[in-house]
Amino acid sequence: MTAPLHEPTAEAAPSAAEEAAVNAGAKAVQGRSLGRIAWERLKRDKLALAGGVVVLFLIVVALLAPVITSLYGQDPNAYNDKDLIDPLFGTPKGSFGGISGDHWLGVEPVNGRDIFARIVYGARISLLVGFLSAIVAVIIGTVLGVLAGFFGGWIDSAISRVMDGLLAFPQLLFIIALVSVMPNNMLGLSGTGVRLFVMILVIGFFGWPYIGRVVRGQTLSLREREYVEAARSLGAGRLYILFKELLPNLVAPIIVYTTMMIPTNILTEAALSFLGVGVKPPTASWGQMLSNAIDYYKSDPTYMVVPGVAIFITVLAFNLFGDGVRDALDPKGSR
Repeated sequence: MTAPLHEPTAEAAPSAAEEAAVNAGAKAVQGRSLGRIAWERLKRDKLALAGGVVVLFLIVVALLAPVITSLYGQDPNAYNDKDLIDPLFGTPKGSFGGISGDHWLGVEPVNGRDIFARIVYGARISLLVGFLSAIVAVIIGTVLGVLAGFFGGWIDSAISRVMDGLLAFPQLLFIIALVSVMPNNMLGLSGTGVRLFVMILVIGFFGWPYIGRVVRGQTLSLREREYVEAARSLGAGRLYILFKELLPNLVAPIIVYTTMMIPTNILTEAALSFLGVGVKPPTASWGQMLSNAIDYYKSDPTYMVVPGVAIFITVLAFNLFGDGVRDALDPKGSR
């Protein structure tokens, strides 16, 4: 009996190299969320990451200001004029504005208050106004921008004309006039609380047209996309299209523009405090410190340099981080 020409043979087991290649291919086709893609882009931008680290550090410093100054051992409002100030000239004793182991950034002229402690507390005012006024602007701008872009017609015309009018309005002069006539007590607030409340509302109110224009333009573009037309053809209502189709795609530009608004609001607060209509003394503010330093820029330049550098670093960090977020969320954009 002859053997068959073709004996059945067992299939050869795949080699380790083949298994590795298959696994690598499987990993390569795994889906990634938009958030993960944006994060991977952001990680490649070292300047943006550095800015983000500085922003996070400033937020922690502002939140823990009482703890930091307690460990540091200096009260931001305590006068040390008898021990640290030259009674003849009113300037700090020692070099570089009285910098020492007890006073890392020196002391203020005349009263001898510790500059480091006041810089730490000043960060609270700057970030509070910057963030809260940006939130006010984002809420108003997003709502009105979406309404203008989605419904169009007379609604779009009316909201657009309001935006044009507010953009042409002298914001800084209006805030100065409003703060000057505000009562010292209002809504359970007094003194600095009233001024902070007014600054946040007014800066946010006059800031919403900028983000409103961005949101309106994006909404006009998105409402003509294929997936919106498909939702309409399937019988989806306006509210469904607005909240399920449009708003999720507006998150990225809103986040980007918010990060760009915060440093502008910080500069506005510093300008108002510099002009004397910001927070009331003895509350620490970087702009107020700059204003007080004008009289001593020759005899004690350190007093002017420190708050100026604090404002510069804060605004630069937010701008670098905002640019990185914009590039990460916009794959078509380029530097």
